[in-house]
Amino acid sequence: PRMPAQDHPNPLAARIQAALPGVTPGVLLRAYCGGQLIHDIRVGETSQYYDLASLTKIIFTQQAMMQAFDRGLWHLQTRVVEILPDFPNRDVEIRELLTHSSGIEWWKPFYQALDATLAWQAKRVWLYGELKKSSFVKTGKAVYSDLGFMLLGFVLEKMVGKSLLDIWTDTKASSYPGTTLAFHIDNRPACGIELFAPTEDCPWRKQLLRGEVHDDNTWALGGISTHAGLFGSIDDLSAFGLNLRAQLLGLQRSPADGGAQGTGSTLVSQHTAQLFAQRAVAQDAGDWALGFMLPAPEGASCGRHFSAASIGHTGFTGTSVWYDLERDLLVLVLSNRVRLGRENRAFLQLRPQLHDWVVESL
Repeated sequence: PRMPAQDHPNPLAARIQAALPGVTPGVLLRAYCGGQLIHDIRVGETSQYYDLASLTKIIFTQQAMMQAFDRGLWHLQTRVVEILPDFPNRDVEIRELLTHSSGIEWWKPFYQALDATLAWQAKRVWLYGELKKSSFVKTGKAVYSDLGFMLLGFVLEKMVGKSLLDIWTDTKASSYPGTTLAFHIDNRPACGIELFAPTEDCPWRKQLLRGEVHDDNTWALGGISTHAGLFGSIDDLSAFGLNLRAQLLGLQRSPADGGAQGTGSTLVSQHTAQLFAQRAVAQDAGDWALGFMLPAPEGASCGRHFSAASIGHTGFTGTSVWYDLERDLLVLVLSNRVRLGRENRAFLQLRPQLHDWVVESL
């Protein structure tokens, strides 16, 4: 599952290979233009499966929220309290959670207080109690928040009338059938850990993490959450990206999409997909659509060449998805940059370069 570095005839692959030392052990990169595969690159030490980290927010949570919106279960003015009557903040709107503009605290070390002996369902009951105690301070700026997306999980459960895991099962079946996208419930992978990219030598778990989610709070919650927790392959990430493209362009998925696994048959309406891909906060407040990142004016993770009509997301472990609607260009990146330590920030410079190099290769 882990492949040694090799010489590459592909100039882009060779360029990425040369940039790896001190940045990340390896990189998987796929790019599709017009739905056709144009780059499929593997350099350095790579594995079959990766911790997708915050890509969970768009692969699962944002997609499930779109499907619920399409069904008429909420609208852009729906407040959280209309779905969760016992939630103490009476004013926060669901869309504010998707755009990270609700003012809720961005992070808390829940993992330090959670009872590790509880089942994951019982841990979620505890988590909701903690979220109800969280403070909301609106600043007029979007502040990236894991807690906001955790709260969206409870909104989803109440709206849909199912547990979080059942909602994920439905989302996967409708949008990514045939993929190996998965949460590792109770932090137990379904296959051998040798298939997973190692992430970090965790200082408090006292082990090298492999097949166990890197995010501290998701691990403590039993491996399932709405802000992190999914694992997948480059095929799985391609299935998500091509499904997203099909939604936005109003297409039915077909083998011509590049042969990625998981051709989704149940898509949200094109109107809903495009609505969620539009800027949803003022430019001086942040760069967010409804759940998707937009390119920042300076230092965008998708580089210098992606148009303003682009949406995407990044993951802390070194993962990203970006789709440029103007170019019809999809770029998917998997890596395990935290293997060199979570404070290693060199990948933040490499990631936009990867996207620049892809565009320049066109």
